[in-house]
Amino acid sequence: METHLLKDALLVNEETISSADLLIKNGRIERIDSNIDVPFKVHEHKLKGKHIFPGIIDDQVHFREPGLTHKATIGSESRAGIAGGLTSFMEMPNTKPGALSLELLEDKYVIASKTAAANYSFYLGASPYNLEELKKVNPGSICGIKIFMGSSTGDLLVNDPDVLEKIFCACRDTLIATHCEDDPRIALRLAEQKKIYGENIPAELHPVIRDAEACLLSSSMAIATARKCNARLHVLHLTTAIETDLFENKTPLEEKRITSEACVHHLWFTDRDYAEQKHLIKCNPAIKTQADRDAVFQALKDGRIDVVATDHAPHTWDEKQQPYTSAPAGLPLLQHSLPIMLEFYHQGKVTLEEIARWMCHHPARLFRIKERGFLREGYKADLAVVDLHQPFTVKDSRPGQSGESNVYHQCGWSPFNGHTFPASVVQTFLNGNLVWNHGQFIAASQGERLEFYHHE
Repeated sequence: METHLLKDALLVNEETISSADLLIKNGRIERIDSNIDVPFKVHEHKLKGKHIFPGIIDDQVHFREPGLTHKATIGSESRAGIAGGLTSFMEMPNTKPGALSLELLEDKYVIASKTAAANYSFYLGASPYNLEELKKVNPGSICGIKIFMGSSTGDLLVNDPDVLEKIFCACRDTLIATHCEDDPRIALRLAEQKKIYGENIPAELHPVIRDAEACLLSSSMAIATARKCNARLHVLHLTTAIETDLFENKTPLEEKRITSEACVHHLWFTDRDYAEQKHLIKCNPAIKTQADRDAVFQALKDGRIDVVATDHAPHTWDEKQQPYTSAPAGLPLLQHSLPIMLEFYHQGKVTLEEIARWMCHHPARLFRIKERGFLREGYKADLAVVDLHQPFTVKDSRPGQSGESNVYHQCGWSPFNGHTFPASVVQTFLNGNLVWNHGQFIAASQGERLEFYHHE
């Protein structure tokens, strides 16, 4: 196990920024102090002027394994995340087969134990038919239960109010994460556009088909059901101004039974970007107006939205070039989520302390993750070292692109191709080991299964 001494860094942690040394030993943060000298051999890193964040915890990713590994794998995507300061992820059940039983869920844990480059947990998927399986969940063993209340098909779609209430009430002690869109409304609006355009609906109409009302209908139902059952509800990827009014600013976070998430692409793009990006930014729920984006940002700032994640959902370049009705929804974001937020810092929109709160502290608190998400003595040494003044330009490997790519997602492309971010993740430490160092992967990093506190 490596021992590292990080000297003269600026630690971004628990609403403060302080200059300190940090000693990593036996996979944990051994000591934080103003000046640390040790009598034994260490790897010393002089970090004057650089900032250390707790490792990024992403509560919503799609890594496509098993069954869809032509798009991505647990190994490929977690490795890409390491290059962006990610150290822990929670992955969704819509693989093939869908993770609808504890046995199938355990199959994913086995894969991750061999290939995950970051720490991991997996959601158990809900269906109209697996209530008895959901009841077996130990809330301390997995990150949560995922319910697709819209934007899914087959056994993973749960939008019947009676079935939802049974799940919410039976599983009230386990965190329930929801994708909220109203499929009947979306189907009607899609049919209207198909009458006009056939299969070749313009990408710009995606937020017209999947509009704010479709989101509001579904999220309102989820919140009402959670309140009726006193369940722990986490509403994923909010995109609309009208939905933000459904949530409260309540502290401490641990006392909230109903929480919410914003995703980096919904904070970055608006519906004006469809003209250039086309289906590359097609995602569900859809990227909407600038007014919606600004309202989501404001809800983050005032505490109505609690965490920032990615909903990382890669597809191949060729799949994204298909007509509207065939082009899949989702985009690769994991490697660039922290750089996106750091650009917002440079723009004066957020503080470094807020970034740490939304991407590290709050995910750890909300999901009750053991010994991660903070720079604390005794905690696991998951760290992201940032140089705020080292810009880098994204260069992907899409067809026709020449030169070496610096995009590590298996799909090879990024919606940020050609964009220069003003800040870089220069080092990532995972469980005490240096795994990313100034543009290079140092070793085949191996994540650990996340552990959770369970208390009521």
